[in-house]
Amino acid sequence: MSKKIKVSELPEFDAAQYLNSEEDIAAYLTTVIEENDSSLLAAALGDIARARGMSQVAKESGITREALYKALRPGSEPRFETVSRVCAALGVRLVAQPIQENA
Repeated sequence: MSKKIKVSELPEFDAAQYLNSEEDIAAYLTTVIEENDSSLLAAALGDIARARGMSQVAKESGITREALYKALRPGSEPRFETVSRVCAALGVRLVAQPIQENA
C-alpha cells in the first residue's frame, strides 16, 4: 500500500524554475492571458521576472525592485502602465487577436 502524502507536505510549485526559454515564457504568458484574470497575469509576469532576474527587470523597466515585487505578487492588480513597462523589460509583447467562436 502506498503512503498518503499530505498536501501541506508537498514542496511549493515555482513556475519560474521552468521558464528556461523564450518559447516557454511565451506559451506560459499566452495561457495565462487566455484566463482573462488580471491578478493571475500579474503573478505570471512576476514568475517570468524572477526567472529572468528581478533586479535586472526592475532596472530595465524603471520600477524599483520593491515596487516590482509588490505589483507582481499573486492577487495584485497592477496598472496597465506597469504591465506594459514590465513586458517591455522582459522582451515580450501582448498581442490582441480575435476570439474564435466554435462553429
